[in-house]
Amino acid sequence: MMTGPLIRPDDDARIGDGTIYLDASILLPGQSGDPDADFREARLPNARRFDIDRLSDRETGLPHMAPTAGGFAKSMMLLGIRHDDPIVFYDRQGSVGASRAWWLARLFGHEKVFVLDGGLAAYVTAGGVVEQGVPVAHMPVDGYRTRSRYDLLAGAGDVLIALGDAGTLIVDARSSARFAAQAPEPRPGVRAGHMPGAVNIPYGELLAEGGRYKDAAALRGRFEKAGWQGQQVITTCGSGLTAATLTMGLILAGLPPGRLYDGSWVEWGSDPALPIEEN
Repeated sequence: MMTGPLIRPDDDARIGDGTIYLDASILLPGQSGDPDADFREARLPNARRFDIDRLSDRETGLPHMAPTAGGFAKSMMLLGIRHDDPIVFYDRQGSVGASRAWWLARLFGHEKVFVLDGGLAAYVTAGGVVEQGVPVAHMPVDGYRTRSRYDLLAGAGDVLIALGDAGTLIVDARSSARFAAQAPEPRPGVRAGHMPGAVNIPYGELLAEGGRYKDAAALRGRFEKAGWQGQQVITTCGSGLTAATLTMGLILAGLPPGRLYDGSWVEWGSDPALPIEEN
């Protein structure tokens, strides 16, 4: 069965004919590897590669930033995807990239979009078969229509306003050491610390063994422990990737999804005019 936007790899759920599987694997700072080579080595049958970095807006100077609506539409058409196709994003393991890709698709109004919980590793453990080698090229299509949902997106100005708003809670997905300025930021020129008043939920605390999401009660309990009492939420992280894991966690917990601060700490920590705390 399906749990909201999640597909469990050990279930027999079908979300409709013509489902397209997209490998959205991406490396976090400090990780090494080659997701494109991994995709050729093993992937879900007929899967296509959704490269978040290649799709992102390169003109901002910030990593992983959401593209324009036109840029997103062009990328989807090149992948042979129409706006009404059901799509399932997955990672090689876990779902960091898949959750970010799912958020991007929702940002541009794609309705039939899901995440494979636990990714390829969980699928294989559940007995799924994989294919390898050079993937078959997919024919581009025309007419992908976006319907942008900018209510899901926050910018630095929105976060600055939220700092003085008791009705908004900023939740940071980075490690506790980075949040408390006890570990350096992995990118040069970025200050250590966090936004004043923000709370910390390292993204891994929402996940169980194998990178699968915890159940709704556990997720809700973690947000409540961090200080959620009905506020609107803005999720943030280092560069907008793992913030989407928090956003997914909110939905799975039955809470409003809030907004995701796309620039996240790499933007905030690079701007000396923006306030920070270091404990």
